[in-house]
Amino acid sequence: MEQYAIRGGTPLEGEVTIAGAKNAALGILAAAIMTDEEVVVENVPFVSDTRTLLKAMENIGAKVRYLDRHTVVINGSGIRGDRGLSVDDEYIRKIRASYYLIGALLGKYRYANVALPGGCDIGSRPIDLHIKGFETLGAKVDIVSGGKVVAEAEELTGAHIYLDTVSVGATINIMLAATLAEGKTTIENAAKEPHIVDVANFLNTMGANIKGAGTDVIRVRGVSRLHGAEYSIIPDQIEAGTFMAMAVATRGNVLIRNVIPKHLEAISSKLVDMGARVIEYDDSVRVMADGALRSTQVKTLPYPGFPTDMQAQIATALCLSDGISIVTESIFENRFRYVAELIRMGAKIRVEGNTAIITGVPGFTGANLTASDLRAGAALVIAALAAEGVSFIDDIQYVKRGYEDFDTKIRALGGEIEIVDSERSRQKFKLKVV
Repeated sequence: MEQYAIRGGTPLEGEVTIAGAKNAALGILAAAIMTDEEVVVENVPFVSDTRTLLKAMENIGAKVRYLDRHTVVINGSGIRGDRGLSVDDEYIRKIRASYYLIGALLGKYRYANVALPGGCDIGSRPIDLHIKGFETLGAKVDIVSGGKVVAEAEELTGAHIYLDTVSVGATINIMLAATLAEGKTTIENAAKEPHIVDVANFLNTMGANIKGAGTDVIRVRGVSRLHGAEYSIIPDQIEAGTFMAMAVATRGNVLIRNVIPKHLEAISSKLVDMGARVIEYDDSVRVMADGALRSTQVKTLPYPGFPTDMQAQIATALCLSDGISIVTESIFENRFRYVAELIRMGAKIRVEGNTAIITGVPGFTGANLTASDLRAGAALVIAALAAEGVSFIDDIQYVKRGYEDFDTKIRALGGEIEIVDSERSRQKFKLKVV
C-alpha cells in the first residue's frame, strides 16, 4: 500500500502553480453531458475524483477523450436516455459528486438512476435538500434497494425553492435540473461559493439562462436545449489555501501562481492574523512566515466565510503558534478526526463538541500517521513537513482525490516527500543522507 514518506524541518521556498478547482470541475463535467454536442473543458484537475466521474460518464455512453492532461472533450449524444439508464459501478460510489449526474440526467432526459454517493466520511451529508428541489420541480424521487436514487418526471416546471440550509451540492444540482425545465426557477438561500459561479458560467456558455450565481438568490429561466461550448475551469482555492498554510507552518516563502486572490481573502486574513505576510498580485499570492506565529480564532462558514475544507490545514499551523487558538467547525460534525494524529506528533488539542481548543507547542515530532479524509490527509502532510524527523502517512488515496501531483509540487519547493510502497522503500527513505 502506498504511503507518503516525509522528512520535515525544511522551510518551503519557491513557486507552485495551482490546478483547476476540483469542486467546480465535478459540477461542470456532469453538466457537459446535458447537450448532444461536443464540449471542451480546459484546466480540469488530473485527480482521481475527476477521472472517476469521467469513467462513469463513459460507462453510460458518453464519449470522453483527453486532448492533454488538463483538457477534456465530452460528447453526451451516445447516452441512452431511457429507463434502462443506470449509473452504478464500484468507482462512482466512492465519490460524493456522483449526485451531480442526478440533476444533469433528470434535466436532460427527465430520468436518472444513480448510485448513492460516497466520498470522505466527515459527517452527515444527506441529500434531502437535493430531493426537495427535484420534487419541487415536479420529479418523483425514490431511494431504492441497492442504494440508488431514482428520479423521474413527465415534465419539469420552474418553481420557487428555498433551501433550509446553505448547501453547495444542492444549489448546483437544482441549478442543473432547472436549466432545462419549463419556466423560471428561483433558488433562495443558495450557496455562494466560487465554484457555484463557475458552474453557472459554464451552463450559460452552453446556452442556459442563469442569473444571480454568487448571491443567495439564483434565478434560472429554463431553455429548450443546450449547445456545445469551450470553457476553462477556475483555479482551486482549497489547493491554494493548503499551500498557503504549508508555507506558514514550515516558516517558508512561497509564491502561489494561478489563483484568484479574491477567493482566498478569508484564508489570507487569518494567516495575517497569525503573523504571516501575504502579498497579493493579479493572479498569484506570496506567503511568508519567518518568525513566531500568533494564536487566533477561526470559525468555518459558507463562502465568503472561512472554508470548512481549510479547517484542518489552518488548525495544523495554529498548533505551532504561540498561545491558545479556538477553531469552531459549523459545517460538518466529523471534521476533527485528524486531531488524534496531530496529538501523536506532540500537538496539544482538546475537542469539545464542534470546537477545538489548541494550545501552541514549539514543534512536532515525526510519527506514523493515517489520513481519515481528503483535507485531513493534506493537514497531516503539512504537519509532517513542519515536524522534526520522519513521518509516514497511510491512506494517501484520500489526498489523491483532490490534489494533483501533490508530492511533486512539494518537492519542487524543497520539501522531502516521496511515495513509498514497501518496507524496503520505507527503510531506504529513513536512511537517506540529508
